[in-house]
Amino acid sequence: MSMAVERTTLVAAVTGFAVVLVLNLLLRRGARSTWPAVSGGLLIVLALLTAAVAGRWIRESQGPFLTLYDVLLSNLFSLTLVYLVAAWLVPALRRSSSIVVAFLGVLGIWSLTVSAVAVPLPATFDNPWLWLHVTAGKLFLGLCLPAAAAALWLLARRQNAEAEGGEMDAAVWLTLSLAFVCHSFMLIAGAIWAHSAWGRYWAWDSLETWTFITWLCIALLLHARVTFRRMPVTYGWSAVIAIFGLAVLTFLGVPFLSVAPHKGVM
Repeated sequence: MSMAVERTTLVAAVTGFAVVLVLNLLLRRGARSTWPAVSGGLLIVLALLTAAVAGRWIRESQGPFLTLYDVLLSNLFSLTLVYLVAAWLVPALRRSSSIVVAFLGVLGIWSLTVSAVAVPLPATFDNPWLWLHVTAGKLFLGLCLPAAAAALWLLARRQNAEAEGGEMDAAVWLTLSLAFVCHSFMLIAGAIWAHSAWGRYWAWDSLETWTFITWLCIALLLHARVTFRRMPVTYGWSAVIAIFGLAVLTFLGVPFLSVAPHKGVM
């Protein structure tokens, strides 16, 4: 696949997010079931993203790890895939699909504004622990997105949350807990990869530091959820949204601003 075809495919995928969002909103106004249209549209978008990622991978003979464009493109694919699977397994997550699709659309528009020029991978990236590290990270962010979207949905409807949000609240904490497990494995796999690549497990560079802060915030929130049972539910939902914002800044911001070994373009 040429770069021109790849970009056209990405434009089609981003357009697909917009179409799905509009359909979702229109069907909701008509009090009709939205999930068949949303899931069908997202499956088409996922197919387009799969073609774009695979085409780039084959053309450049390397995984989408390094540049901001690579990271955005691969995360569009993984976030869409993880959300579809999560919403299939936990139907309550489908209610906040418009929030998820809107976020994916914004991420897609961002990907169209950055350079798509590939950069050769360093030799340190030729390591199986890197694959485990990156996969766990994408699963973490993919699970964190529906948790935050559901929390935002509950906050927006907080007056009726007790009556209709019990399943949604449970879905928030379930997906956040699974995200925490993936985040923990990401840290472990990343440390092993770092030792193989640079001879140290941890160096407190910018990305490592902010990743640990994100992990610590989730751990403290889950602990508070169990310990302080009288904590207002809105506090917990707000914290989940804040953690997702911190995760996005950590994954999509810090690596491309720092000068550490994690820097996006080395």
